[in-house]
Amino acid sequence: MHRLSLPIRMMAGLLGAPAFVVSAVVPIAMSGPAVAAPEAPKKDAPKEAPRAPVTLDDLYTRLKAAKDDAEARGVAQLIERRLDRSGSDTVDLLASRAAEAMQAKDYPLAIELLDRVTVLEPGWAEGWSRRATAFYLLEDQASALADLHRTLTLEPRHFEAWAALAHIYMASDDKARALAAFRRAEAIYPRMGKVHEAIERLAPDVDGREL
Repeated sequence: MHRLSLPIRMMAGLLGAPAFVVSAVVPIAMSGPAVAAPEAPKKDAPKEAPRAPVTLDDLYTRLKAAKDDAEARGVAQLIERRLDRSGSDTVDLLASRAAEAMQAKDYPLAIELLDRVTVLEPGWAEGWSRRATAFYLLEDQASALADLHRTLTLEPRHFEAWAALAHIYMASDDKARALAAFRRAEAIYPRMGKVHEAIERLAPDVDGREL
């Protein structure tokens, strides 16, 4: 609701006051020249239709079409915020505590908390992604891989999960799978930091060098 300006509020109060109060404040000048009748109010311009909300699909389209790194990073952050929403206050609290545990390098506690997250919200891709990170930090690559695959089943455009998958494959010297995962990440987020360089480095070994 718009606030009335101070003069308008004052006049509104006076109009509701007794006649002697109004006459005491507003000088009587009825003998002066007649005041022209106010013009009829103009019709308001037609209101614009409300804009449709920006969807996750819209953001991924913008991410792919970003013209520079700064724009791409901004869109990527918007996507990450959307993916961070679990839809449950309880799950958000557990995930927050798991993040604190990881910062404290208490990875077993982080995994225990994220176990509860994945049970309560099994359809939340980010919950599986975060547990994959905890498993990776605990050097349990097999469990990390399993959780990343679950993440990508729920959200195939999760570019961070694709990049993480590529790094795990690289660590096990599986260059072909690493390259494929990096390419999937680049297809979603073309300006993702250092992904293109990783592809250029791996491609000759996997695809063969050009003669």
